[in-house]
Amino acid sequence: MDLNKKFTPETWPDHPERATHEAKNKFVGFWLFLGGETVLFATLFATYIALKNKGPAGYEHTTQELFELPLVFVMTMLLLTSSLTSVYAMYHMKNFNFKKMQLWLAITALLGLGFIGLEVYEFVHYVKEGFTFDSSAFSSAFFTLVGTHGFHVAIGLVWITLLLIRNAKRGLNLYNASKYYTFSLYWHFIDVVWVFIFTVVYLMGVIG
Repeated sequence: MDLNKKFTPETWPDHPERATHEAKNKFVGFWLFLGGETVLFATLFATYIALKNKGPAGYEHTTQELFELPLVFVMTMLLLTSSLTSVYAMYHMKNFNFKKMQLWLAITALLGLGFIGLEVYEFVHYVKEGFTFDSSAFSSAFFTLVGTHGFHVAIGLVWITLLLIRNAKRGLNLYNASKYYTFSLYWHFIDVVWVFIFTVVYLMGVIG
């Protein structure tokens, strides 16, 4: 299909994200990438569970003392809401409404930025409490797991920001439709990972 063809809402394909051979290849490659990411996070989760609350003799920091569920709940709501707004964006992408798609993606980015801001605040608070990356095996496992997820969120924010800026004047076409859709899949993935972090690290950490 011609990538430079001018479309209207009536002629826009039902599945623009897979309307070209390049897009289909990109789609398959991205699922393979997510498979590798799943293995990475599974390893980090296993390490964290094995080292939870493990520290040297006299070590004082425990999950019950450290974690504050109200703050983490707000972070969770921000990220889950951003997943919903990205769904709205893809809905408008499939209906060939470029402006509304850009708007909802911008809202997604703002929610993700709010999440990152709260995570930085959380980490700074822990450091002030003496809970640092090298204070124990437990702290190393915690910061590695949660920090790796935060790094992925930051990558997603850079990704969507570049997409929004680069295509602001180009509009929607078959070349960038797959890029927007791939980002959406990535964003859903890091949201799912956070749900596991919230449950395994924070919720189970507080209630024991």
